[in-house]
Amino acid sequence: MSSRAHAETGLTAGGALAFFAGFSAWTFDAFDFFILTYVVPHVAQDFHRSVTDITATLTASLLMRPVGALLFGLIADRWGRRIPLMLDIVFYSVMEVLSGFAPTYRTFYLLRLLYGVGMGGAWGVGASLAMESVPAKWRGVLSGVLQEGYAIGNLLAAVAFWTVFPHWGWRRMFFIGVVPALLTLIVLLRVEESDAWKATAAQRKSWSEYFAVLASNGRRFAYLVVLMAMMNFMSHGTQDLYPTFLQVERHFSTQATAIISVISMVGAVVGGTVVGWCSDRYGRRRAMVVATLLAIFLIPLWVFSPSVAMISLGAFLIQFMVQGAWGVIPAHINELSPGAMRGFLPGFAYQIGVLIAARTPHLQSSMAAQFGYAPTMAAFAAAVFLVGAIVIASGPEAHRIGF
Repeated sequence: MSSRAHAETGLTAGGALAFFAGFSAWTFDAFDFFILTYVVPHVAQDFHRSVTDITATLTASLLMRPVGALLFGLIADRWGRRIPLMLDIVFYSVMEVLSGFAPTYRTFYLLRLLYGVGMGGAWGVGASLAMESVPAKWRGVLSGVLQEGYAIGNLLAAVAFWTVFPHWGWRRMFFIGVVPALLTLIVLLRVEESDAWKATAAQRKSWSEYFAVLASNGRRFAYLVVLMAMMNFMSHGTQDLYPTFLQVERHFSTQATAIISVISMVGAVVGGTVVGWCSDRYGRRRAMVVATLLAIFLIPLWVFSPSVAMISLGAFLIQFMVQGAWGVIPAHINELSPGAMRGFLPGFAYQIGVLIAARTPHLQSSMAAQFGYAPTMAAFAAAVFLVGAIVIASGPEAHRIGF
């Protein structure tokens, strides 16, 4: 049986390795991003800046992600997924380490801009490699596992905040992600290109023909951008400032903040896997819409609960739903993308969506200064959940299409 035929019925060893490489690249990319979200007040104090100034560096990283998706995505469609992903990992790891050495706010801001380029390249290339390497019948559940590398990265950042920060400060937290990222590079050295990419490589088009295909899929691309904008509003609106909300408004300790954040990310991982499995069984859009609408009813528990236990439950459940819907995304938008540009189109649409939603943490922190964190985050989440459900339901679906 050929490797391609086998891939339709079972996960090959090579496919599992490729999936693990894509998952790891995204996990440690997310870890590097979320490190900053846990130490925003402390970085602000060190640089003698406001919290809003530091959240602007989070926005800066998000703003540059489309640049990385464009650059690394085009390379991935032309020359394969593996080498661009390796280059991307090296780049974002170097920018992360240098951020820990930044002597001034201006230097730190510049490094976070550059880090955003690397962050933008990781998802699209890694997701295309992973989704092209797994069986179609498992694509939804493995999509959930892949996407929740983002949540696991957040969870690991919370653990670092709990264990490293109290003893070593915020700067050294930026150093520790480089080791697992380099281990991912070693895994990638053993990964082969996917059969799907090899099949399209034999029919490689010139750049003019390539962009003609993109133009012919303009309406599909526009929809994916709107979809990804709403998904990013949902994710960043419920995650980025949540540790700051716990520390500043609820006055929770470093340990309590870390524990609640870990609980929320456990909810995300479980939700991504469960909703991803449901999408295999019941369809991508249906699973995502149900998770998004259920999240609306969990908002009071998430930010207004009076006790630590209840707010922890709310954090778990809200991320179960939000990241549950997100878990379907790698499978869903790769299925909706033409094979000849699967390295570029999903990742670029994703990161343009990030660009649209990039001011979320800055906007929320500015509004919170006037209205408080809890009312701001609750109103924002309710609005984006409702609009997001409408956008998901109104779009196309290509459930389990063959690659």
